[in-house]
Amino acid sequence: MNPSDDLVTDQVTAQTAQEKQFVTFSVAGEMFAVQMAPVQEIIRVPNVARLPLAPPSLDGLANLRGRVLPIVNLRSIFGVSQRDHDDATRAVVINLGQPLGFVVDRVASVISVEPAEIEPAQHIQSVVRSDYLIGVIKRPRSGGKDQLLLVLDFDRVVREQFAGLTHMAAVRGNSRISSGSSPDMRTFEEIGASDDLRLVSFTVAGQEYAIDIADVREIVQCPAEISELPNTPLHVLGLMSLRQRLLPLVGLRHLFGLADVDHDEQHRVVVVSLPDGGQMGLVTDTVKEVLTVPRGQADEMPPLLARDPSMQEFSAICRLEGGQRLVSVIATHHLPGLSHLAEPMGLVQTPIQQLQEEHTMRSQDIGNDDDTQVVIFRLGTEEYGVPIMSVQEIVRVPEVMARVPRTPPYAEGVINLRGTVLPVIDQRTRLGLPKGERNDRQRIMVYTVGGVRTGFIVDSVAEVLRIPKSSIEKAPELSNEQSQLITRVAKLEGDKRLVMLIDPNQLMASISSHGDHGPDMHSRFQMALAA
Repeated sequence: MNPSDDLVTDQVTAQTAQEKQFVTFSVAGEMFAVQMAPVQEIIRVPNVARLPLAPPSLDGLANLRGRVLPIVNLRSIFGVSQRDHDDATRAVVINLGQPLGFVVDRVASVISVEPAEIEPAQHIQSVVRSDYLIGVIKRPRSGGKDQLLLVLDFDRVVREQFAGLTHMAAVRGNSRISSGSSPDMRTFEEIGASDDLRLVSFTVAGQEYAIDIADVREIVQCPAEISELPNTPLHVLGLMSLRQRLLPLVGLRHLFGLADVDHDEQHRVVVVSLPDGGQMGLVTDTVKEVLTVPRGQADEMPPLLARDPSMQEFSAICRLEGGQRLVSVIATHHLPGLSHLAEPMGLVQTPIQQLQEEHTMRSQDIGNDDDTQVVIFRLGTEEYGVPIMSVQEIVRVPEVMARVPRTPPYAEGVINLRGTVLPVIDQRTRLGLPKGERNDRQRIMVYTVGGVRTGFIVDSVAEVLRIPKSSIEKAPELSNEQSQLITRVAKLEGDKRLVMLIDPNQLMASISSHGDHGPDMHSRFQMALAA
């Protein structure tokens, strides 16, 4: 007999044996079974990031060893009451074209079943619809009463719960073929660029300052511990580790000759680019907002002050709110003491460590073009990101907004933003999330997409980050609107943190597609504000 024939026979035998194996599990008191072949693994239920605009049966997205895994709640699909997870709760990961995790109350065992043991399930009374079942397995047990195991048709369950995805995938696939490339956030990072000044503002000892957004690499929380360095100027606080690179920290309070304070959770590090291509972190009391300032409202430093060597780090003063609010713009390349920053780095590194750091910096510099710079904001406990260049500015939520009749529920009203009518949308309501109470941490993120300026209320703005392309992957397509709005997911902090990346173009387009936004609605906003 030909050895290759033996190999084929063995493969067929193994496949037949696998087809006879079933994983059994319970949900709401019922016992179910699923064929072993598509089951990839069985895991404890992981922490999830909730995905807006997805079907209610989706608990959220989890990270499974670097892979984004949708977690589906079978109790929700069956329409039975929910219960808290316990030590027995598991997620059965099944590959249905893409891996999905299905939450079950407990996993019982793996059994072998002959095809003849599977009977039709049309007349079975169960918590689950009979058309979700392939059949029923009757297993004899002591006492004379058969055990019924319902064979669940996961393919059908997914098709009905996430209807329209096949059509959406085909449409998206055709558009990619015609364009010759896949969607990339960098294709719309330049949206909103204008002749206005784009600034990140922050406070130091109660005074407001700002830096050109082009010089800001990212904004992160001040670390609890800073590695101090000997023989360095007072304003060089030390080093922090930022994604496996050492970042020198400069205390602006020390630099400006102000009283020092203990760092707390409000303090932020604004990471800026240096003239030689390096980076440093400026420690601020709080980061306030992203500003768009007309150049006519930015005055050069008065000549008398400009001649003062201690004022060389300031390039301009912005007059906001009718001159009641003055913001000093810092020119990072003129900040004093930068020449000392290279020295502390060498004091703590051996020659080998220096070579390793240089290699890392060169590698990262090569990949900088693939980085995506995003503003991260929060809605509840979930985090979302948008391209920084699509954010025109970030402002506080005013106490009063002009309501507009005959607008959709998520339209909060309008505000007067420096003489311009700004429609304001509640981002929570827009994404189908419960509406929250107003508080001081909320902000309005202003986008300009397609020539329309609109503000979206978010619970808080967390930080600005540069995310490597390698940390971003395609988001699962779980509903029509979600698959257009949230196309990608970023995995941060060793894959422990998931950030859903929103395409502002689609955010505005989806509003327009509902017939709720556009010229008519914007005209009503303008009339309301004028009134």
